[in-house]
Formats: sequence, C-alpha cells, structure tokens
Amino acid sequence: MTNILVINAGSSSLKYQLIDVATEQVLAKGLCERIGTAGSNLTYKTADTTIKERPEAMPNHTVAIEVVLAVLTDPAVGVITDMNSIAAVGHRVVHGGELFTHSAMIDEECIEDIKACIPLGPLHNPANLMGIEACQKAMPNVPQVAVFDTTFGQSMKPSVYMYALPYEAYTEHSVRRYGFHGTSHRYVISEAMKKLDKPAEQTRIVSCHLGNGSSISCAKGGVCVDTSMGLTPLEGLPMGTRCGSIDPAIVLILMDRLGLSHAEMDTYMNKKSGVLGLSGVSSDFRDLWKAWLEDGNERAKLALDMFCLSVKKYIGSYAAEMGGLDAVVITAGVGENDRRIRKMILGDLEYLGLDIDWEKNETTPMGDEFEMSLPDSRVKAFVIPTNEELAIARDTYALIKA
Repeated sequence: MTNILVINAGSSSLKYQLIDVATEQVLAKGLCERIGTAGSNLTYKTADTTIKERPEAMPNHTVAIEVVLAVLTDPAVGVITDMNSIAAVGHRVVHGGELFTHSAMIDEECIEDIKACIPLGPLHNPANLMGIEACQKAMPNVPQVAVFDTTFGQSMKPSVYMYALPYEAYTEHSVRRYGFHGTSHRYVISEAMKKLDKPAEQTRIVSCHLGNGSSISCAKGGVCVDTSMGLTPLEGLPMGTRCGSIDPAIVLILMDRLGLSHAEMDTYMNKKSGVLGLSGVSSDFRDLWKAWLEDGNERAKLALDMFCLSVKKYIGSYAAEMGGLDAVVITAGVGENDRRIRKMILGDLEYLGLDIDWEKNETTPMGDEFEMSLPDSRVKAFVIPTNEELAIARDTYALIKA
C-alpha cells in the first residue's frame, strides 16, 4: 500500500493531497476553508474531475479531517474504498528548531518537541498540531509523520547560522538562522541534481523560491550551505508584504517616532512592507507590472527593481560562498509564472558562466518545467515547479518503510 495523505493545517484551513508514491500520482486534493467559522466549505478535485466546492459545517479540525476522509471514500466521487487504503499521513510542520534534523515519526515525544518549538513558530506550529491531533483522533491506527520546513537548514555551519549577538542569545533563547521553505528547496535542488552531468555530491546549486514569501538557499551535494531566511521568515529578500533584511536600528527609530507597540511594529514589517509597502499598489507582482507598464507608476517599478536586485545579489554571494556554481533553480508562484522577473534576475550573469536562452524563456508555457540555459552554458538554469506535497509524501513513505 503506497497511498500517503499529506496534510498542511493552518489556523482556519486545511490543505490535503492523497498521493500514490509508487506512481507519484495525485489521486485527490483539496482545501477546507473557514474552519471554526460560519461559511466553512470544502474544495475537492481528483484526476478525473474539475474542482468542486461545497459548503460543509467544520467547527474544528477534527471535523474537517472527518469531512476529508468522507469525501475520499465517497462511493460516488471518492478515490479509495476505506481508510485502510491510506498507508500513512504526512504533516507539514513549519518549525522544528534544533530538535529535528530530519522528518520524524509522530509519537508523544515528537508532539512535545513540536510544542517546545511553538515560541519559534507561534503562528504555525499550533495550527500544525491541530492537524496532527485531528488525524490521530480520526485515524488512530494510521502512522503519522512530521516533515519540517526547518530541517533542510540544519546542515549549516555555526559561522553561517549564528548572529553576531551576545552568545547567550543563542544558548539561552535559541536565536539563530533556521531558514524556511526547506521542503521546497530540498525538492527542486534534488530534481536539478538529476539534470547535471556531474556526480551528485559535487553539485553546487542555488535555489530561488520566489512567491509572495520568497527565499534563496544554496546547497553542495544536495546539503544546505546557506539560506536567506533567518530566525523567522522575515529576514532576507523583500517579499509580498515582508520587508526582508533591514538595518535593525530602523525598528527602534520607527517604534519611537510612530509610537508603535511591539505588535504594531511586527505588523508593520510583516504585513505592510515588502513590495506592497514600496509600491503602495499591491503585494501581487502581476498588479505591479500593470501599474508600471500601463500607468507608469515609478514606485511599482522601484519595488520590482529592488526585489530582482536582491535575488541577483544572493545568487552572486552564494556562488562565492560555495566556491563556484553549477546551476540556478527558479521555483514557486512568481518564479514559475513570471518571465519578466526571471529575465531581470538572470540577465547580466554571464560572468558567472550563465548563458540564457531568452527565446525559450518567452515561449515556454507558464508553469512548465524547462531548462532556461543554452546547451553550451557552463552554469545551467532551470525552472522547476515546486512540489512540497510530493516531498512530504516521499519522506513519509520512507519512514514507515524503515
């Protein structure tokens, strides 16, 4: 039996996919929205059906899981006969701190360790735990596995993950760089390694996860060397609504001059900044392009320029850090679907040995996997759609087999 149910639980939502890891086919997928509030609904899709949406009363995550299992086994629209057709459940968990260096079978000790990481992931870990507990109640005899966003970055050296603060900030308060989007980076890097004509352990790859939340990672032999996000997902690139890396004194100055509380400053940096704050238009890159190209909005252009320049800087610095570069991978919603962003980022990088087939960049359908670089380019460039759910399913199946 090779069917793995993948769960990504948020505070009021629950995404799911049922994947047959033997064929890597998605049998069904969907979303439970507005859990715990009025108007909750279920979205459901199989390989043979279009997306269907219907209202479902879901007062909590336990009921949401029951709704998902009911539709998966429904004689009319389901794809399995009963819950015995599910080999295991793989859960996305955002923060594993330093307690988890790999994915883990979920038991009481694992749950307590996830709870211990709540101070590091206060918005996500409690919701992830709700999904785990709901599945344990609904399917108590099915193995459960936790796959962490932060495990990929656990291979970084202390000189990379430490901050130049008093050492006690690390030893007493766990302040260090953890990195996020790890499951996505690990997946696309592993796929890129297969495409390079050299031993896997010798590969040097930069992975660019570009979406509303964006991060850059680099890996040697598939092992993470560095990553742009830090203690939280706020560090690194300017993003949809997050400011990215800034002079830390800015925080103190603005709190003083604007009279902002701790919570208000957090909202200022996480929800009002990034390309939204710069442009005053939107956090959606499509809206930024429209504002610039159709309306001549200079602030929208500034936001696009700053974002792309920041990505370009990370590619160059990571090439230096690894002592060379074999490939750049671009992934996630913006990276996979915005040709102009890719051109702005990868243009003028010939000095690194990167020669791009710009015609292919313009003509390849959006969302497709393809090689952007010319055949004789010393450094390769790939667009590889991310598949975190498949990565979670693979980890889950490997653990239950072991």
